[in-house]
Amino acid sequence: MQVRKRLFGTDGVRGVANIEPMTAEMALQLGRAIAYIFKQEERRHRIVVGKDTRLSGYMLEGAMMAGICSMGVDALMVGPLPTPGIAFLTSSMRADAGVVISASHNQYHDNGIKFFSRSGLKLADEMELKIEEFIFENQDPSHRPTASEVGKAYRVDDAIGRYVVFAKNTFPKELTLDGLRIAVDCANGAAYKVAPAVFYELGAEVIPLGVKPDGENINLGCGALHPEGLAAAVRESGAHAGFALDGDGDRCIMVDEKGNILDGDHMLAVSAASMLREGSLKGNTVVATIMSNSGLEEAIERAGGRVVRTSVGDRYVVEEMLRRGYNLGGEQSGHIVYLDHTTTGDGVISALQVLKRMAEEGKPLSELASVMKTYPQILLNVRVREKKDLGSIPAVTKALKAVEEKLRNRGRAFIRYSGTEPLARITIEGEKEDEISIMANELAELLKKEIG
Repeated sequence: MQVRKRLFGTDGVRGVANIEPMTAEMALQLGRAIAYIFKQEERRHRIVVGKDTRLSGYMLEGAMMAGICSMGVDALMVGPLPTPGIAFLTSSMRADAGVVISASHNQYHDNGIKFFSRSGLKLADEMELKIEEFIFENQDPSHRPTASEVGKAYRVDDAIGRYVVFAKNTFPKELTLDGLRIAVDCANGAAYKVAPAVFYELGAEVIPLGVKPDGENINLGCGALHPEGLAAAVRESGAHAGFALDGDGDRCIMVDEKGNILDGDHMLAVSAASMLREGSLKGNTVVATIMSNSGLEEAIERAGGRVVRTSVGDRYVVEEMLRRGYNLGGEQSGHIVYLDHTTTGDGVISALQVLKRMAEEGKPLSELASVMKTYPQILLNVRVREKKDLGSIPAVTKALKAVEEKLRNRGRAFIRYSGTEPLARITIEGEKEDEISIMANELAELLKKEIG
């Protein structure tokens, strides 16, 4: 029987800042736990701590570092930096672990904490359970060092420069972005400095958006969740492409030169088609989640490859990639993992890989993206009072089965719970948008009645 986690969701711990579990007290306990668990050898240990731009980051950062230092481990503070930047620095600096204080795409009143291992990978479920066990069952004061054994805190002043160089090195040295006009929406988040710098230093004319964070405007009407402003900027400026990042910079949504918005499935299709042609797609396989559009599978199959699906969550994608030796995977939401370059989703590197294809093939983004046809897909969220096993609700299972029968193998339908919010997510995909929209709304009303 699988043990249910009490703190961790699909991407760390998340909630409203200053309300359980996202309090300074919990951040301190999480800091103590991660320091204790990774402090296995008799030597000085170090943990990297980064954050995004939301106001509550100051509060949680201080508490996290206090918890780490209280266990005799040094804390390396890097300030606002994209999540993949923390993963890179953790591995590059040979630190024992990395901490990211961010609620990703959520609005500023939320915050979250997620961890990376020393290899730059997100923690497995087993390790998260160990952290929870320490917090809830093993708070032994004897673990705490004293005197000179207490940890120290350091600021890594050149963290931004290190990450900019790392990201640029994933782009072929024989290529430049000279002559390209690129719009970049940084969501007033963690990438507001690094993303424009990377594209500018590679030669592009950069149109920066969402680069004036004030602690409260992260993800507010901008970024990967709201790419409409970016699309308008691309059309108005005549940009060759646009890229919208989310608050912690680990996902990317594209906009082609015509102003069309393209999600993570298109990014996977563009990269996979090129990699299949050049023989660099390992196993001729792309790893995606159950959320990816059926059009992605068709595009990859036409190009001579295949798609393997996992549960929702980029860490599950990475786990499958590592298990099977694949090098490309991601999510429809824009978390794309190029395992030849990085260990987690990276919005800047994802954009660079698409720009690389544009430069190599001499084609506009709209032409490259035309490799994939998208089927209509309806996504609805229903707020729930409890995450009850859906299979135990007869009315829901009956309704879902009826929808599947109506689709008659011409689409997909499923319901899942959000790993970070009290939401049930309905997904229906089919040939006729008006038809599947009615089905989705009927399911939503049923869920509101049963568990809303």
